[in-house]
Amino acid sequence: MLDAVPADLLPEGVTPGILLLLLLAALTAGWIDAVVGGGGLVQLPALLLVPGMSPVQALATNKLASIFGTTTSAVTFYRRVHPDLRTALPMAAIALGGSFAGASVAAALPAAVFKPVIVVALIAIAAFTVLRPDLGEVTALRHTGRRHHVVAGGVGAVIGFYDGILGPGTGSFLVFAMVSLLGYDFLNASAKAKIVNVATNLGALLFFAPAGAVFWGLGLVLGAANMLGGYIGSRTATARGSGFIRVVFLVVVTALIGRVGWDVWTENVRPLLG
Repeated sequence: MLDAVPADLLPEGVTPGILLLLLLAALTAGWIDAVVGGGGLVQLPALLLVPGMSPVQALATNKLASIFGTTTSAVTFYRRVHPDLRTALPMAAIALGGSFAGASVAAALPAAVFKPVIVVALIAIAAFTVLRPDLGEVTALRHTGRRHHVVAGGVGAVIGFYDGILGPGTGSFLVFAMVSLLGYDFLNASAKAKIVNVATNLGALLFFAPAGAVFWGLGLVLGAANMLGGYIGSRTATARGSGFIRVVFLVVVTALIGRVGWDVWTENVRPLLG
């Protein structure tokens, strides 16, 4: 699949109208990613609208654009929240390897295989968050010492692999895992999630770039819009706190359920019904 990827920097199908749509999508995705993750819900489907762009090319170009936004929001969160890097950096390193592995699988395995599982996971996450209104209000670590880092590393490996193979909702999965499994409040979970998300984007790019799957011109342009959205979103999140992030988290997860659920219906269920 990757052998057939053209070397052009900008797809021929990108008209001024489509480019404007992609820029708006990248700006919005940067804001969503900065607050709670899930910007791929907006940016990746927009890239798939480009005529002639394959899913692997869209995924690869999305990673390039996203890394600018996640880096910007990670730096902004670090300056304003000062997250503990003793957890975030090792977790990010493991997530990078997981993402590279996932990207290598993405080139050969249809994403439709994973989507039904993702829908079930998202529904469970939304239900758990709604039924636990005190979840993520304050930091109350579930584990300490080596066990804390082992759980964090496991989260990084699994979600990193998911980001490499598919992507949308990665930030939301990271935030939820850090809140529910590690015991961070939503604000600190978001701050650490941005650092890990930078690594997962980089891991996927390390696979896609040598394979020639990235449209560099388009990715860099969208990256600028993603950076702006990431800066605005991270400042909004740090100013509004955990309660605001929790609300946005539920909105994004609900939207992800609708988006991925529709894919499952059209790709898996409807063909069986004839």
